[in-house]
Amino acid sequence: MNTTPKSERPHITFFGRRNSGKSSLLNAVTGQKIATVSEQAGTTTDPVFKMMELHPIGPVAFVDTAGMDDSGALGVLRVEKTREVMGKTDLAVLVIDGEVGFGLWEAEIKEQLDALAIKVVTVINKNDLALNFPESDLRQFKNDYNIPEVLEVSAVTGVGIEELKIKIAMVLQDAKAENWLIKDLLQRGDQVVLVVPIDVAAPKGRLILPQVQVLREVLDAGAVGVVCQDGQLKVTLDNIKKQPQLVVTDSQVFHEVATILAPQVSLTSFSILMARYKGELTDFIAGAQAVEQLKPGDKVLIAEACTHQKQHQDIGTVKIPGLLQQRIGGKLDLRWVSGGDFPGDLTEYDLIIHCGGCMLTRRDVLSRLEQARSAGISVINYGILLAQLNGILERAIAPLQGRY
Repeated sequence: MNTTPKSERPHITFFGRRNSGKSSLLNAVTGQKIATVSEQAGTTTDPVFKMMELHPIGPVAFVDTAGMDDSGALGVLRVEKTREVMGKTDLAVLVIDGEVGFGLWEAEIKEQLDALAIKVVTVINKNDLALNFPESDLRQFKNDYNIPEVLEVSAVTGVGIEELKIKIAMVLQDAKAENWLIKDLLQRGDQVVLVVPIDVAAPKGRLILPQVQVLREVLDAGAVGVVCQDGQLKVTLDNIKKQPQLVVTDSQVFHEVATILAPQVSLTSFSILMARYKGELTDFIAGAQAVEQLKPGDKVLIAEACTHQKQHQDIGTVKIPGLLQQRIGGKLDLRWVSGGDFPGDLTEYDLIIHCGGCMLTRRDVLSRLEQARSAGISVINYGILLAQLNGILERAIAPLQGRY
């Protein structure tokens, strides 16, 4: 449970006004004092994450946020952080203060969550205190905002906490869909060759996350995984007795691998598999058309979810810019963001180039794609871009045809 990456966990986020008891409720649900609790409004500043196991879902991430009614200069910044977390949220817990009731703030939060198609569990907290609103008002609120059920809970007495955890698990279970990197492409006994250059950005003694995840799914499918470095591919192919069903490579050595492989051997990359796993492959493929329309001076955003120290020949800051500018025959106006940062206004850009997104949740990547779609801006994934620049895009996405 402790080793499951945050990007692979469903995110359950508590939203509400200041002092509605979100932090106390998070502490009660997790059984630990994770979030600071105070009677003073605005105690929670940046979002607080707690990793835990929720039966029968498995590893999840609970998130506490600042009140959406926060005010002042710092309050505005805190609300912006809370809105950012919405894009990463798989299920929201809308917390209504039992002493105050519900009103415009709760309505606004519910509308924002609905607009992002986020599942919502609504609770009235502070059940141990007198509720200040009549049953008729509660019925009206449920009808107006399509809320089928409201749970009454108390973070102080523990009333309703177990019921809340069960409800969260049920909603997540109902919304859960099978999502695979490679397992659904394979049959038992298939042979898969994974071309894994030793990435200088990876911690010593470890592979990068997508490589580990793909290898695990190869094994889960009952297939045979053969792992080699790019310089060992030819001898590896010579040593195995039959043609592999699929070769998966690091996108940075697409050209070298495609040159060695026979044309009939299926080929794709870790990054292209991640494009389907984390987002919508069709959106990223559509971004290839925008690449062909680029011209010198156009503004391009390169989004890298990792915050690793940049190395010599770094893919996002050196290799991709160099190949792309060579392709269009001139300089581009390039901008970079990393980690969880992503611009609120994308309209100034002509194209967004996004990494594989292994450090982001699927919900986060889908939110970014929707934001770009709303702004009319195309997005392309690193792997798809490199396949296109090497003239093998059709070949690289062929193994996934009919699977996206």
